[in-house]
Amino acid sequence: MSSVPEKQYVPYSRFEQLSEGREILRQEAAAVLGLVQQIDQSFCEAVQLLQECSGAVVVSGIGKAGLIGQKISATFSSTGTPSHFLHPAEAVHGDLGCLGQNDVMLILSNSGETEEVCRLLPILNNMHVPIIAITANSKNSLSTEATVVLTMGEIPEAGALKLAPSTSTTAMLALGDALALVVSRVKNFTPNDFSTFHPGGNLGKQLQTVEEIMRQGTDLRIAADSNTLREILVDVSRPGRRSGAVMLVNSVGTLSGIFTDSDLARLLEQHRDTVLDRPVFEVMTVNPITVSPAARLSEVVEILSARKLSELPVVNDQKQPVGLVDITDVITVMPARTAG
Repeated sequence: MSSVPEKQYVPYSRFEQLSEGREILRQEAAAVLGLVQQIDQSFCEAVQLLQECSGAVVVSGIGKAGLIGQKISATFSSTGTPSHFLHPAEAVHGDLGCLGQNDVMLILSNSGETEEVCRLLPILNNMHVPIIAITANSKNSLSTEATVVLTMGEIPEAGALKLAPSTSTTAMLALGDALALVVSRVKNFTPNDFSTFHPGGNLGKQLQTVEEIMRQGTDLRIAADSNTLREILVDVSRPGRRSGAVMLVNSVGTLSGIFTDSDLARLLEQHRDTVLDRPVFEVMTVNPITVSPAARLSEVVEILSARKLSELPVVNDQKQPVGLVDITDVITVMPARTAG
């Protein structure tokens, strides 16, 4: 019985590993940068075809190109363009039933001659389904049958062997992302739309609106700015969870100022006890920074951080206080950052 020969490893120092790793990254980056000059009016034609698509963008490819295609399809779906992936081999065994005449096919094949892909082409044309091809050049079977061709150019693969799809698939992914994001922009896809498709995870938390996290109702401390500070401290106390700020309103109910626990501590440290019996408008922060209920949590974090604030009043279109964001609420819902 013959034994399997022991694998021989080539001596490869850490310096050499690091050097080659960097070179591979340079090659893949160069492949993406090369697309900047490579794309032309065909890109705009593809965008128009996708923009006018009333069905779904059906992405197809096999092998590594197929894996890239699945990610591109997911990008379309998450940015407002319905999309799904169709495996070219499974397509001819019944999965073509997912295609309709209102759909657009986006097919990825570097060579443009992949057998499973080429088998699809006459079928798609008979079904009158437009085809956008992402391929190396315009002189292959896929390009000949496609409605729009996006050529990447002849891209040498990375690594010592230059065999495994690497730079070519990186370029495909970048070009697919460019298509999806430009189509999203043309369709006027908004942050509100984006949050609808991303309700979970860290991204979903950052896309929450202020209205979802703000303190409101009985959790708020609101008083007239003509009252004395002593009256306010006695009258607006709240059981349980309390904010570190009192929002002050004028005679017509619009926000005129804010007075925080830090303000009170500062007055006591300065032995200015007499102001406790003076109208609060004399010591409040006038015209404080505010946000609307529709603002995103990510915006609030930026404001609190940049202005070094702990409380942020929330006002409606009439500038009336309807809520308050306390920094402790933000810390509770914001995703934890990994220490770098």
